[in-house]
Amino acid sequence: MGKTPVGRSAAPTGQGKSAGARRRLMLWMTFVVVFVIWAGYTFLVQNAQISDKSSHLAAQQASKEETQKKLDQLKYEVSRLKDPEYIGQLARKKGYYLPEETPIQVEESGN
Repeated sequence: MGKTPVGRSAAPTGQGKSAGARRRLMLWMTFVVVFVIWAGYTFLVQNAQISDKSSHLAAQQASKEETQKKLDQLKYEVSRLKDPEYIGQLARKKGYYLPEETPIQVEESGN
């Protein structure tokens, strides 16, 4: 059986390997923690940006729909202005008549 000198333990060489492994593990864990914090921060920032852009997109789409409705209304007006009958109705409302037309005005009684 082997005797060890007084004051020395039997595992100082194994303890050196263990200390290096612990340092590497701590370095690796530090790297992983820093990476996870960075990834979480990046995720939250991008999530906020996506939310802002989504609300902006919704506002733009609502504006586009409103503009499209106005455009459709104007196209309808233009198509009606191509109709001679409609132009005649507009002219009669403003007091213009064709030479062969006789305007008839009805007076309403205040009963």
